[in-house]
Amino acid sequence: MNQAADLLKELRIDRGAPPPTSSRRRLWLALAIGAAVVVLAIAGWALFGRDDAVEVQTAQVVAIGGGSGNASVLDATGYVVARRMATVSSKVTGKVLEVMIEEGQQVAAGDIMATLDPVDANAQRALAASQVAAARSEIGSVQAQLNEAEANAVRMDRLVREKLVSTSQYDQAIAQRDALRAQLATAERNAQVAQSQLRITEQDVDNTVVRAPFAGVVIAKAAQPGEIVSPLSAGGGFTRTGIGTIVDMDSLEVEVEVGEAFIGRVQPKMPVEATLNAYPDWKIPAEVIAIIPAADRGKATVKVRIALKVKDPRIVPDMGVRVSFLEPARPAEAVAEAPGVLAPAAAIASRDGKDVAFVIADEKVSQRALRLGRKLGDDREVLDGLAGGDTVVLDPPKDLSDGERVRIAAATANDAATD
Repeated sequence: MNQAADLLKELRIDRGAPPPTSSRRRLWLALAIGAAVVVLAIAGWALFGRDDAVEVQTAQVVAIGGGSGNASVLDATGYVVARRMATVSSKVTGKVLEVMIEEGQQVAAGDIMATLDPVDANAQRALAASQVAAARSEIGSVQAQLNEAEANAVRMDRLVREKLVSTSQYDQAIAQRDALRAQLATAERNAQVAQSQLRITEQDVDNTVVRAPFAGVVIAKAAQPGEIVSPLSAGGGFTRTGIGTIVDMDSLEVEVEVGEAFIGRVQPKMPVEATLNAYPDWKIPAEVIAIIPAADRGKATVKVRIALKVKDPRIVPDMGVRVSFLEPARPAEAVAEAPGVLAPAAAIASRDGKDVAFVIADEKVSQRALRLGRKLGDDREVLDGLAGGDTVVLDPPKDLSDGERVRIAAATANDAATD
């Protein structure tokens, strides 16, 4: 029992004794102090060590050369459009009798597309033909009377000279002859009027036949037999204004909208390479037809017309297309000498009388001597000194020097991230 009591006493905690010291606690304290010093050093470097970095705007250099001597200087997107496209209608209002077209059908100029009911037009033509016959019959009657009057005038002239009849009888015969001559002239003019009216009614009959105005392909059929068509909308939903729509496939071209900032790179007759969205591997040769001398105020773009040099049934209106405006072909020796890149003119500075640019790498700038080529709008062709993909400083400060540390402006960084 005494031995057990002694063991229990040994397990009792003496709360009045001082706490024992531990080398482990001292180790942890030292590590915490060291970490705090490191954090403070990093924060100080971030706050004070980077303050001397110059904030700059940047842009990327674009490669435009490559041994072909016919490289892209600008890309744009647009659509295939037709210069000749028409929704064909009749000249007169009438009921459709027959439609002779279908979508996708080839038609030649003058081919019949549809016919209208010609009943009314035929009746008008028959009436005009009857009026012509009546006018001609009247001419014959007056002509017969005039022949008799002229013979009577000749006889009266002989008799009056022989004084066998009075002068008044002779004058009466002459007056009757002249009156019949006037009636004959009137009858002939009436016959001409009737003939003209007949031609008009025949044209009305011909207007019931709708013909293709030019050769092309039918892309829409708008009317069916039994419907009423009119060249003008008559209101409501029961009157058609067209028979069908045809497109001259030989008139297809491309229209693109180029930003105002880059329109200076585009010139008439400039070579172009077009790629249809539907056929991304098919490169179609083309050239600039014209630059429309008007800008879109809302979109800040200028419209450019481009002619396709290839005619192919795969090209249809309203297809999406991407075009690359190509630099003019240069001599082979010039191409081999200078593949060239395109850099913003704002990135080019002058140092000691030389054209230079500052390229950013690892947050530092490297000064590059340049050999410049042509001006292309707001850009310059750089023949030597830069490579495609280089990031250059825009509007470099005059005191910016080689090897200096820089910081890209927030706006430029955001734009780059968006791109």
